[in-house]
Amino acid sequence: MFRCPGQDQRFWKPDDIFEVECPDCGKTIEFFKDEPKLKCRKCGAMVINPKIDLGCAEWCQYAEQCLGVTFGADASVLRDKLIAEMKKVFGRDTKRIDHALSVLNYAEQIQQAEGGDPLIVKAAAILHDIGILEAEKKHGSAAGKFQEIEGPAIAEGILKRHNVADDAIEHICKIIANHHSAKDINTKEFQIIWDADWLVNLPEEYHDKSDEDINGAIDKNFKTNKGRQLAKELFIKS
Repeated sequence: MFRCPGQDQRFWKPDDIFEVECPDCGKTIEFFKDEPKLKCRKCGAMVINPKIDLGCAEWCQYAEQCLGVTFGADASVLRDKLIAEMKKVFGRDTKRIDHALSVLNYAEQIQQAEGGDPLIVKAAAILHDIGILEAEKKHGSAAGKFQEIEGPAIAEGILKRHNVADDAIEHICKIIANHHSAKDINTKEFQIIWDADWLVNLPEEYHDKSDEDINGAIDKNFKTNKGRQLAKELFIKS
């Protein structure tokens, strides 16, 4: 049976088990890295793990069952960190920053209706165009095929800095490598990003088209029911 790598002690390092003094009585308490708090056996005080690493708990829908605590507002921490990383890459290019944030907004709406892994969806939405500048630098073009070449390596570096699991990184990077071409992936998370990107791009690409043409494009290109519904509500006037 699969176990979360964060709790599987085969993946742990020596310093993932450590001692902390109770702040009330000074008794030594042994903590495992994934224990949010322990009760002091001497005085009964509840001692918080000073080294707790939220890690996947910032994203994972099973964090409360897994760790026994609810992190509440902290669930947005990693999302905000990735947005900051994306903004750092794009610098003053507000158009690309706004595009990424708009895709994220639609992706979150679709994910709420369609399901899928929120980590994969949020991270891929934020970083889906992260290879644009490198594509322009190396290939002289920001065309989708060049973004797909350059984006995954940049995204991988960002995600590793924030301790995202390897399998999640692989999935996110595969979405980025296919977000214009859909060559070799069709996961639910990919479909969500595909539709969210279409929702942002559709008004520009079809601004002078009839409702009939727009409706045809939506039926042809969208991959999720929620994405299709949003597109028709937003862009078909009649």
